[in-house]
Amino acid sequence: MLSLSKIVNALPSDETWGPPTTTDALVDGVPYAPYSKGDKLGRMADWTSEGKDREGRVGRQQYNRNYRGFTPRPCPLEVTIYNFSDQQVYGAGTSSLFAVQIAEDESSFSVVDNTRTSTKTRGFGRGGGTVFRGRGRGVRDQRGGRGTFQRVGGRGGQQNTYYDNRGGRGGRGRRFGWKDYDKPQRNRDASVNIKPDCQMLEEIDFDRLAKLNLETSNGEDIESYGFLYYYDRSYDKPPVKNTERKLNVVDRAAYNVTTSQDPIIHELAEKDEATIFATDSILSMLMCAPRSVYSWDIVITRQGDRIFLDKRDGSALDMVSVNENAADAPLEASEGNKDSINFPGALALEATFINHNFVNQTVMESDTSKFEMPHENPFYNPSEETEPLASKAYKYRRFDLSLEKDENPLHLIVRTELDAVMKNNISGDDQLLTVKALNEFDHKAQGSGGALDWRAKLTSQRGAVVATEMKNNSCKLARWTVQSILARADVMKLGFVSRTSPKLNDRHVILGVVGYDPRKFAEQMNLNLNNGWGIVRTIVDMVRGMKDGKYVLVKDPNKSLLRLYEVPAGTFEEAEGEEEETQDGEGE
Repeated sequence: MLSLSKIVNALPSDETWGPPTTTDALVDGVPYAPYSKGDKLGRMADWTSEGKDREGRVGRQQYNRNYRGFTPRPCPLEVTIYNFSDQQVYGAGTSSLFAVQIAEDESSFSVVDNTRTSTKTRGFGRGGGTVFRGRGRGVRDQRGGRGTFQRVGGRGGQQNTYYDNRGGRGGRGRRFGWKDYDKPQRNRDASVNIKPDCQMLEEIDFDRLAKLNLETSNGEDIESYGFLYYYDRSYDKPPVKNTERKLNVVDRAAYNVTTSQDPIIHELAEKDEATIFATDSILSMLMCAPRSVYSWDIVITRQGDRIFLDKRDGSALDMVSVNENAADAPLEASEGNKDSINFPGALALEATFINHNFVNQTVMESDTSKFEMPHENPFYNPSEETEPLASKAYKYRRFDLSLEKDENPLHLIVRTELDAVMKNNISGDDQLLTVKALNEFDHKAQGSGGALDWRAKLTSQRGAVVATEMKNNSCKLARWTVQSILARADVMKLGFVSRTSPKLNDRHVILGVVGYDPRKFAEQMNLNLNNGWGIVRTIVDMVRGMKDGKYVLVKDPNKSLLRLYEVPAGTFEEAEGEEEETQDGEGE
């Protein structure tokens, strides 16, 4: 029988226990990786450790934690529990095969908190749903933060139907902000074809143009021509419920003559009244160039010290663009748009047609009650025209663009236009008006730019409607505002015209008219006229430093920059002559 003393004496003398350890780390002269008793050889190869994407690693790590190795359990006692789940790969307990171990298996332990925490789980089972919060522009939550979209999952999460906070199904349409980074760059065509032999002289980006500034006076009137009818104030009243006022076709003779073909400008040029000559349509486009998106061009002719800013026949300057500045502007047919009446060109023709008829409809034609200018309309010939003359007044105004360093003054004469006149409610004085029209084609169609339904929101949320138009039609509204300020108009009337049906682009109704002070409206749009005058002076200085000839200033169709080309003297005149000959041949 063994005694206690014999058992104690049989214990090893050192402080270790268990099988004897060896310091030999070689097997037939080949080193081998250290291992621990917690290692499991459950798989011959583990393809989940490296080489997968982040989402895959997260999912498999979750699988490893739940189904592999030791899983910590809640313990009623305050003890430290060690998690060996990260040590399931053979030899994973060491950072390097031959690194010096500071502490035995110290890096293989991690402290596990036994307190319960609420974790969000993603449901992929029956009826599971996932909420995505992205940086979408379409829908905003109540706090005005980021957009929220919900994916309502069906069986196994296979049903991907999206709903937004505004109600209704959004699966058919576009989720605003979704994959905008992957949207292909649009390739628009230039407004004019520049031949390869034309030499490019200057290239100016919009960032440089936006920094220019030139203070100019309000200008002075030189000559005034034409007459104006009085504006019909009944259009300012909100429409009666369930009644709509249709936009009628009113055929009147209106003229948009370019600068070099204006007889009055020729007379003023011969008298040396100024150095630069332009029309308000051309000048406003140049002053608002940084806001433009579509391509346009201006023909510049230098004859000695005189500079004429012209437009081509059928130029983009004669058309009224629609939603040019929208984040998702109307698409061309080549870009996948199947609705032919909502092409950019078709919308521009529709808007131009609306503006022409809207001005003629909103005035009260009366030979006994009209505002006469000192001179008659210079472009109207009663013997040749069959249509009556439209209400239009032309004011030729002069502006001083001189600098302190200039030896000689630099003046600009611009032909401005006015559309109507009305009596002031308080003083009874005559107020000069410019009348323009915004048009709505389909607030649900592609290219609408998130516009509101004018029929439902124009009366109750007029400010929101106007703000949306300022965003989607920034260039167009800026040009109209500049033209009104150049003409010294007292009020700018903006009409709101909509289609009777989204599928009919030839029938329209007038929903309302709002009047604005052009100068205050410019402040609301953050429109700086001094910047516009700085752009004009910069382009003029470029042309003054060149020889006599013809030049064309083109806005790049796909980039925010302007290019100045030198072209032969009869470049665009030959093209116009060929078009006239073609039309004469077709008529015969």
